[in-house]
Amino acid sequence: MLSNGALLLLLCFLIPLVAAAGSPPASLVSPAAACKSSFYPKLCIAMLSPLRSTPKNQYEYGKYSVRQALRQARRTAALLDGYLAGRLGGARAHRGVGGGGAMKDCRDLAGLSAEYLAAAQAELGRGKSLDVAAAGRVRALMSAVVTNQQTCYDGLQASRDGGFPELQSTLANGTQLYGVSLGLVATALGRSSAAANTGPPPLAPPTTAGRSLVEELSLIVPVKLSKSGVRVAQDGTGDFTSISDAVAFAPNDTAAAVAGYFAVYISEGVYCENVVVPMNKRNLILIGSGINRTVITSNHSVGDGWTTFNSATFAVNGERFIAVGITFENTAGAAKFQAVAARNSADLSIFYRCSFLGYQDTLYVHTLRQFYRDCDVYGTVDFIFGNAAAVFQSCNLYARLPLHGQSNVITAQGRTMPEQSTGISIQNCTVSAAPELGRAAKTFLGRPWKAYSRTVVMQSFIGDAVDPAGWLEWSGPFALCTLYYGEFQNYGPGADTVGRVKWPGFSLMNSMDAYNFTLVNFTSTDAWLSSTSIPYSSGLL
Repeated sequence: MLSNGALLLLLCFLIPLVAAAGSPPASLVSPAAACKSSFYPKLCIAMLSPLRSTPKNQYEYGKYSVRQALRQARRTAALLDGYLAGRLGGARAHRGVGGGGAMKDCRDLAGLSAEYLAAAQAELGRGKSLDVAAAGRVRALMSAVVTNQQTCYDGLQASRDGGFPELQSTLANGTQLYGVSLGLVATALGRSSAAANTGPPPLAPPTTAGRSLVEELSLIVPVKLSKSGVRVAQDGTGDFTSISDAVAFAPNDTAAAVAGYFAVYISEGVYCENVVVPMNKRNLILIGSGINRTVITSNHSVGDGWTTFNSATFAVNGERFIAVGITFENTAGAAKFQAVAARNSADLSIFYRCSFLGYQDTLYVHTLRQFYRDCDVYGTVDFIFGNAAAVFQSCNLYARLPLHGQSNVITAQGRTMPEQSTGISIQNCTVSAAPELGRAAKTFLGRPWKAYSRTVVMQSFIGDAVDPAGWLEWSGPFALCTLYYGEFQNYGPGADTVGRVKWPGFSLMNSMDAYNFTLVNFTSTDAWLSSTSIPYSSGLL
């Protein structure tokens, strides 16, 4: 009789997996050939069929699919406007915070997706090929569109009134269309972005050293700043007493190369507010007085009727956002279930010397490319979760005391398609228990929230709070064949891999595997960091 491990290996062998996209063909291709490796081949062919009379190459198919996806995003936004205005769905669209909150989330996400698709379309329109950095940007944007749709769909399913089943069907169709477009674009661009490059790791990975351009209460402020920053102080000595008011005052679409980052200096204090940095607040830096000295706090939670997406104390969408020396906190507590301290949907964003305090779902690394350096993250269940390309370096990840009967899980990564350039990369960090935990609960490095969940832990200290198995199932055999979980050169009492899970998707990585998840390779560029003085390692240590 086959063992459970052997049965699982056989099951994985029998499950047809969608192969990752290969290099783009040099000659003209038919729609059927273009859709050969698509997640949804029939829909893909139907999307491209209007072009059948005019042969196109793979790159032109990708551009065409992005135009179709942009139209879909705009139609979805208009449809959701109808529900929110009461023209569609009747009173159900306004019944309770849960349902209404989910619908509003969907509308916001559709608007973000339209912006991302327009940006991707502009990039693809610049020529018939893109360099590595531009290709990485396009794949990040397209991956985010698929994630936005999934976030909306999940939120509606969880809403209190049954989730608007007729709308869910429309959204599911949109998810497939976005997936088709992502696949076509990924094929057109080749394997030029996250965790797809091959080649030897650099012998001496470049690292920036930290030029002290401005010092604020002994914290290095690591960027060129505009001359017109503002100060927030609760005692009235600044320009504003509210962080939200200061963010609203900041100029739209700041060009950092010309004017520098617009700085908001936040004095010491506890700021009880929910802050949102919208997409048009680009190149904004918030400079606090240090961890536990400048604190942004709130207590919204799923237990009190908020959606997970909208429970965030702090949420950011603006590209090239930086936060320095701030604590982000959600005080709802473990009994209120999902309660986000910070939600990040900002491309090329940086959190430096910050802390994130919560229990379940503390830090929502929602979409796009993100970097966390010298940060502390505290939580219990899935406390770093989402579907960004998120890199953590020199951070402390602390498991807290969960509810009775719960296990702690550090990560729950939400990749839904193999073409998505997303995952969580934890490098040179410390994974340990907060003092309150003791031996009260088991702690695991991660579990697969979605089918293609991807998380690696490398060159990090793993404390004895982590269970010898290392990783936890989400629901039976779900995703164990399709996930990618890896460990490389970790140390500490919890780093022994002898008792690790035997899943087909789990890997004890070699240096080549690990190099795929280093910052410069995983995000397709390190220019966004090298232009600052924030310390980072672009390769292996």
